[in-house]
Amino acid sequence: MARYLILLTVALVQLWQIQAAEVCNIHCDGRDSTLATAIRDTLSVEIFSRKLTLKMADVENMGFGLIENGNPGDEVWLDRSFDGGISWTDGSRIGNSVIPSGSRQTQTLMFNVDDPSNTGIGALRVCGKAGDRPEIACTSWARSTVNAERPIDAAATAMMQFYSKEGLWKTTGWWNSGNCMTAIIDYSRETGSLVYRYAFDRTFEAQKNSYYGDFTNEYIDDTLWWGLAWADAYDLTGDYKFLEMAKIDADFAYSYKDDVCGGGLWWTDKMTYKNAIPNELFIKLAAVLHNLIPGDEKYLAQSIEVWNWFRNSGMINNENLINDGLTADCKNNGQVTWTYNQGVIIGGLVELHKATGDQYYLDEARKIADAVVASTYLNNANGILIEPCEHADCGGDAPSFKGSFIRNFGELDRYLPGRPYLNYLKKQTDSMYANGRNSLDQYSVHWAGPFDKADAASQHSALEAFTAAFV
Repeated sequence: MARYLILLTVALVQLWQIQAAEVCNIHCDGRDSTLATAIRDTLSVEIFSRKLTLKMADVENMGFGLIENGNPGDEVWLDRSFDGGISWTDGSRIGNSVIPSGSRQTQTLMFNVDDPSNTGIGALRVCGKAGDRPEIACTSWARSTVNAERPIDAAATAMMQFYSKEGLWKTTGWWNSGNCMTAIIDYSRETGSLVYRYAFDRTFEAQKNSYYGDFTNEYIDDTLWWGLAWADAYDLTGDYKFLEMAKIDADFAYSYKDDVCGGGLWWTDKMTYKNAIPNELFIKLAAVLHNLIPGDEKYLAQSIEVWNWFRNSGMINNENLINDGLTADCKNNGQVTWTYNQGVIIGGLVELHKATGDQYYLDEARKIADAVVASTYLNNANGILIEPCEHADCGGDAPSFKGSFIRNFGELDRYLPGRPYLNYLKKQTDSMYANGRNSLDQYSVHWAGPFDKADAASQHSALEAFTAAFV
């Protein structure tokens, strides 16, 4: 009788869980795990000698949990998250199962990883406890191999887990989200994947009225990051609304160019600092627009104008690396040579070479690229790219920097015959994959390891590295 009551209780709990939050994909939640066509052990954890294992059925895109070496009354269940493990419904144990009398183990029913009808990109973990003891143990998060077969696909899927209904990426900022958008566009172009193209229109429509509108705000570089994303989207899709937005953003940014320090764009609309990044971004966006718009003369002239000023501004130092900006008296301020300041101008020079055919631009790009590869400040002893802030705290912005560098560095490598920097690029991705990721294929800022924490900024940087090295 006691065993019957336990089994009845387990059945009722499982039924309630299925009805409370049922997700359907190939099959609906609550499928019998014995029907799985292939089972893969992913992660395990122990609690009081009980072993909890997360098992994944990749063909069905479902998972289930198993508890072994337990006692009657021990529990096992699954948690499911649709934002990379940031959150899940507290207390909603899907598939809760109790070891019945006379047994040492039990397993949950199968539950879906993804929720395609809601563009939900999921992750599962298994949790459990011993009898009436309060302690709970859980594995790390993991998912099936659906849309994650190769490291590049897994990195893209992990980044899209941070994507919100508002069209931005959780855990990171406004301009970083513009880089996330560019990363997913680049991934789509290089791999031919159509899986995440829904994000282009969703973000465009959801965010076009934010801040000053048309993806502009007080930071000129923020506006230009978004302008480059929409130019990239137009290049991939041919949808003119993206091209028109990129032009609006370029024109907005150029309106903050004046003759202070001989020319160049200001960093913000407060016009208190002239620095590298907005000028590099404008050089690139204007050249990209010229290359996309038949018969253009305006944007090419503006790009060359700002490049000529930038080249003579003093921000390019004797090592062919770019410092952050200028002092009040228009001298190189000697501040950090952030990776992204090296990368964006490389991409801009590649676009100027495409526009003009002038070998000079390509030679300048290679000087900066070679300086980065040779730098013991920007690479560790094993030749792995590092951000100067990694020994301390990179904050919210800098985790995006290496992604911006490697994207543009990769554009140069693909543009040159024989891909001369491909070995360097592959060295980065090999190190990241071996040392800098977790069980959900999330990457931290440390490409040489160790993994510390995940966020969308670090993730888009990792994805850009895989895309740059993609062959």
